[in-house]
Amino acid sequence: MDARGDERQCRAIADILTGRVGGTPYKQFPWVFKDSRLLGVEALEIDIDHTPGRGWFRVGSKVEVRVRGPVADLETVTCIIPGHHRQGRELITDSIDIDAGELAFSVSGRCAYESTFDYSSDEG
Repeated sequence: MDARGDERQCRAIADILTGRVGGTPYKQFPWVFKDSRLLGVEALEIDIDHTPGRGWFRVGSKVEVRVRGPVADLETVTCIIPGHHRQGRELITDSIDIDAGELAFSVSGRCAYESTFDYSSDEG
């Protein structure tokens, strides 16, 4: 989560994203509704470049994702990503680098999805 939030905000977003407060995350996030083991929750600075088709984001020194560009074959793709029903496009990553303790890997050429978003609870 973003370190620019205060302690109350960080605790609230962690509780929402881990499903501790119930609500729609049980319908949206596979790490909540599938068997899983929480490795940790950290507040780190998040930096994002929203350049269409070439964006990137970085979470402290632990996560970096860079987009290479759009997928050449624009066949319709669907998945369980919350908000995926919104208009967007499939992209290919240049790199996904994660170095966060037990969660560490580096891959390239994986799919990504670029879209606007406006998430809210079904419960008002």
